[in-house]
Amino acid sequence: MTLVPTQSRPADADSVHRTAVEVMDAAGPQVCDDMSVEVALAVMAAARTVRLVVCDQDGQCTGLVTRTELAAVRDSSDYTDRVRVRDILGDHGSFASPVTTMAEAEQAMRNRRLGVLPVVDEQGSALGVIALSR
Repeated sequence: MTLVPTQSRPADADSVHRTAVEVMDAAGPQVCDDMSVEVALAVMAAARTVRLVVCDQDGQCTGLVTRTELAAVRDSSDYTDRVRVRDILGDHGSFASPVTTMAEAEQAMRNRRLGVLPVVDEQGSALGVIALSR
């Protein structure tokens, strides 16, 4: 899989009423939560991306990890090769549904200080991601 670069979107008054499924980008590479930090970093490097969607054994999205988060764990004095991606996942409850409006998604992202929010379907499968504009 290849990550689709985030594209700038028109900043019209209607954009806050659009739904997540209308504005999301491709989810990009997905990895299993039992993957080691080193392997996840290698996947990121190969895919030339700065984030990975993390899924459990059933294919349900459990969150996102960034290169910065993984590198910080790898470079810490507590790091061992037994650390798995699931061990470092942050806010597990931060997801948007396809019908979430951009206004709702942006508010949730700002409140939780997230730069990216996964969009998941009713079964918990990742459909895409919403990234805050900088």
